[in-house]
Amino acid sequence: MENNKSSMGLKVALGIALVLFLGTGFYTMNLYKDSNETKKELTAEKQLVMNDLNAMAKQYDVAISENSVANSNLTEARERIQGLIDSLKISETNVRSLWRYKKKYQSLQQEMDVLLAQNDSLRVENSYLATSLDSTRVRLEERTMFTDSLLVQNTALAEVVENAAVLSTVGLKGFGVIERTSGKLIPTERASRTDKIRVCFTVAKNALVQGGDQELYVQVIDPKNNTLGLNEQVQFEEKTLNYSIISKFNYENSNLNICEFVASKGKSNFEKGRYVVNVFNEKDLVSTSEFTLK
Repeated sequence: MENNKSSMGLKVALGIALVLFLGTGFYTMNLYKDSNETKKELTAEKQLVMNDLNAMAKQYDVAISENSVANSNLTEARERIQGLIDSLKISETNVRSLWRYKKKYQSLQQEMDVLLAQNDSLRVENSYLATSLDSTRVRLEERTMFTDSLLVQNTALAEVVENAAVLSTVGLKGFGVIERTSGKLIPTERASRTDKIRVCFTVAKNALVQGGDQELYVQVIDPKNNTLGLNEQVQFEEKTLNYSIISKFNYENSNLNICEFVASKGKSNFEKGRYVVNVFNEKDLVSTSEFTLK
């Protein structure tokens, strides 16, 4: 009887142990299954956070590339995101760690919204400033062109005035004269009887020429190409002028008749042939004439 009871108790104990073993195995299996599912979910969630951070980094890259001048705030924020991405790659995949990264991502998202809004505002202002500068540059270029045009016109006008403000002569004549002891002058065409060459001309009226003492250079060239009279030289920049006499007079802005006398070279007589008479205002030839002695 006692043996039967012991055998029954052992069977019951074995049954309970079997039930407990099976229950523990089932619980362990379910726990392992739940752990794998949780790990998969956390890994997927971690990848989502990584994708969000990469997308945020690309937005910063675009904003930085659109600025011709580096924006330090954008650059620093981009570096912080890259640091968070690098840290997330090697972090443990658990709820606590993932929650911490999500909080950091949300904080960076708020910062990015503010920085990109500021960047857009600055870009608009810079665009407006660039447009304004272009407009100002165009106006300055137009003003410069206008000023240059005026300068050219004024320079041309000054040159015209300068060229016009010179003495000129008309009616230039040269001829031989016989000089009597009484001072009377008798024109002649004979070289052998000529005592002097008389040169006469009229200084024309010119309101642009300042009145007062003026002078012109008279040049008489004989048939042998000799300069008669003083035959002295005067230098004007790169030009040298041989003149026979300097005609000096007081100019009063009205027509003025002038006559000058030029002697022969030394004590020799005048040569037969063609004579050339030139009148110069400094280096500029203002009139020329010819005559012949027989």
